[in-house]
Amino acid sequence: MTPVTAEEKSKRMIHTAGCIIIGDEVLGGKTVDTNSAYLAKFCFKLGMNLKRIEVIGDDEGEIVEAARRMSDNYDFVVTSGGIGPTHDDITYQSVAKAFELKLVEHQEALDRMKKLSKPHPSQPNFSYDVPSPALEAKKRMIRLPMDTSRDDEGQVLFVDESLWVPVSVVNGNIHILPGVPRLFEKLLEGLKPGLVPRLTDPEGKGVYRILISTPMAESAVATYLTELAGEVESKGVKVGSYPRWGRKRNSVTLVGRDEDYLLSLVEEVEKNVQGKRVEREDEMDQSDDPDE
Repeated sequence: MTPVTAEEKSKRMIHTAGCIIIGDEVLGGKTVDTNSAYLAKFCFKLGMNLKRIEVIGDDEGEIVEAARRMSDNYDFVVTSGGIGPTHDDITYQSVAKAFELKLVEHQEALDRMKKLSKPHPSQPNFSYDVPSPALEAKKRMIRLPMDTSRDDEGQVLFVDESLWVPVSVVNGNIHILPGVPRLFEKLLEGLKPGLVPRLTDPEGKGVYRILISTPMAESAVATYLTELAGEVESKGVKVGSYPRWGRKRNSVTLVGRDEDYLLSLVEEVEKNVQGKRVEREDEMDQSDDPDE
C-alpha cells in the first residue's frame, strides 16, 4: 500500500480523531486534564468520531511512537502540552524527530510574540534585541517542526488574532496545541473554520444525542436496550446505558446523525424504560431527592 503523504492527509475528509495529552504533571496528579474532555465535546458537535485519547509523559520516545501511530490511524490528531520554554517541554522536538523534520525558528511567530506577549514582572529588563537565557527560553516556543520540502502554508496556522501562539501542523494532520486550557480551547475553536469543509457533514451539524432519565436499574432495562440497539444499528444509531452511582435515576442515550429518526424513537424508549427525556442527567434528581 502506498503511504499517504502529508499533503494528502492535510486535505482528505475527516472521519476520525485522536488526542495525545503530554505531561508528567498530568500523570503525576499535579494537574487535572480538562483538554481531552473539551476536545471530545468539540469532535462530537462536529460529527468527528474521536477514537482514542492517550496520556503520556514528557518522554521523547513515547511522543515519537504515539505521534507516528496516531498520524497513521486517524484523520485529525491533536496534541496538548509540552510546548513551553523549559527543558521538559519537548513536544516540538519529539514530533520533529518522529517525522525526520528540522526545528525552524518561525519569524512570523517571533514577530507576533514580540507584539502580543507582555514581559513578565520578574523580567523588567528583558529585551528581544539582547541575547540572554530568557530570550533563548522564549525562542524554544517558536522553533517549530517544519517540512522544508513543502510550503509553509498549512504547516503553521495563526487562528486567533489576539494570540501569538501558532498551531504547528505536522505530517498533514497532527495539530500541536498548548496545555493551558484557556489557550487550548481558543486555538481549537479557531481551527474549526478550516475543518468544517472537510467533514462528512459539510454543514457541521454533527451528531445528535438524546438523553432519557430512567428510575429503573441497568439490569432491568438491559434486555430491551440490547434488542433496541440491534434494531437501530443499521440506521447509524448507538444506544447507551449509564449508571449514576448514589442516585435513584440512571441514563439512557440515543446517538446518531438523523435527528428526525432519533426523535421518532423517544416515545417508545420512554415507555420501555419508564423514563423521561431530559436535557441534563441531573435534571430530575431534585424531584427524587427533595431533601438535598
